Amino acid sequence: MGNSEYALFAPYYDVLMRDAQYEARADYFCEIFRRYGHTPKLGIDLACGTGSLTIALKKRGYDFYGVDASPEMLSRAMEKSAQEGESILFLCQKLERLDLFGTVDTAVSSLDSLNHLSGRRNLLRAFQKTGFFMEKGGLFVFDLNTVYKHREVLSNNVYVYETPEVYCVWQNTLSGEDARVLIDLDFFHHEGEIYRREHSHFSEYAYEIEDVRKMLELSGFETLDVFDDLSFDAPKKESERIVFAARKTIQAGEKTN
Repeated sequence: MGNSEYALFAPYYDVLMRDAQYEARADYFCEIFRRYGHTPKLGIDLACGTGSLTIALKKRGYDFYGVDASPEMLSRAMEKSAQEGESILFLCQKLERLDLFGTVDTAVSSLDSLNHLSGRRNLLRAFQKTGFFMEKGGLFVFDLNTVYKHREVLSNNVYVYETPEVYCVWQNTLSGEDARVLIDLDFFHHEGEIYRREHSHFSEYAYEIEDVRKMLELSGFETLDVFDDLSFDAPKKESERIVFAARKTIQAGEKTN
């Protein structure tokens, strides 16, 4: 997630993401690890948001910590991990400026978090930073919303979410030919006998599979597989979210060709 533009989103994020299937996603990521004979020793959850996946992976016996650019999201992540009795480090950093204490052998990112980075240049920088701190042979597993989803599902649609905590109007606008979606969120919540309205705005970017492969290659990764979401099937034309599994092929500090 980003920083200031997500500050208003943070208090409602978990409420609006109740159907995110974090436990199923943690199991799925663990199955991907096993599929490639990989046992994480130290992993990082990129754009971890409120830390639900980080906590789920930690509960499965893997040593993971989280990074996100939003202090508001991370504050909730720390509260949740403490409530769960888990000691987890959370760092407030932008992914394109990632600066870790040392190397990791595993990186994950879920629920289209990487789509929120501001365009191809910043996604490439995030890949390169991840690669710089990744040990040779390390595994990078992440998902992305597809171009199809941006153009055919999100495009110019409005969604309404009503919960006891908040009433949310989610408006999407397709921008240009690059599959970028402008997202406007209006939150209405009770303050005494009245509703208070707060507004948040951000964008999501989508990429063709081959473009992502090239960015990974430029960052020292080999793409092992691309799957349809929560499966081991190949992506379909109508896939809305796809999952990449990539292995670090060069040691940190080495130059790519």
